[in-house]
Amino acid sequence: MNRVLENGRRGALASLPMIIGGAPFGLLFGSLASANDLSIGFAIAMSSIVFAGSAQFVAIGLIAADAPLWIIVTTTFVVNLRHILYAADFVRFVKHLPLPLRTIMAFGLTDETYAAVRPMYDRGVVSLSNGHQVYLGSFLAFYTMWNITTIIGALAGEYIPGISEWGLEFAMVATFIGIVTPYLKSTPYWGAFAVALMASVVFRDLPNNTGLIAATVLAVITGIILERHTRTEHAYA
Repeated sequence: MNRVLENGRRGALASLPMIIGGAPFGLLFGSLASANDLSIGFAIAMSSIVFAGSAQFVAIGLIAADAPLWIIVTTTFVVNLRHILYAADFVRFVKHLPLPLRTIMAFGLTDETYAAVRPMYDRGVVSLSNGHQVYLGSFLAFYTMWNITTIIGALAGEYIPGISEWGLEFAMVATFIGIVTPYLKSTPYWGAFAVALMASVVFRDLPNNTGLIAATVLAVITGIILERHTRTEHAYA
């Protein structure tokens, strides 16, 4: 049991910088829910059940804009498509675990936990026997932070007018930059990054955040094409 707790603590500590960066994002989400006349219960339910920061922000914006249900569902689905890639990469490390445990880990898969734990396998810091414990430590730390800050933000939104305009979202932008930067070491990653950047600017004025869908799809397609091209070159080298 002590070893399990130690591994969980290691995961939480490895995630601490991104937890600090994500806390203002949770406060902002709670305050935005309040600013858009959504109940505190609604904000808490989204954070505890959905637990997907960027998708929650997209959904709450679309709800406030009275967007059609199919737009809300489609947009949030596309925003979270990247988790399929994370999960596919993690399969080899968790396929030996019981299905109930893998289900919990799937629920807790976030950009931050992936970025904190995945490199540990490459460095040999964790193994197949204890990696899931480190993963769960990261997940539970993020989950606790996200829900507490959502509650605080929702309550503060009622008593501190304009908190949603304080620019708290910059903290999460900085966090995502920190997550993405270490992976920009190959042509497919750089290509996907460049296309996502340009497409998000070109399509930013499309209604109901559909520009986000377009930028995401184009970036993923670019990454896949460049990855296949790179493998082909290596095969003939």
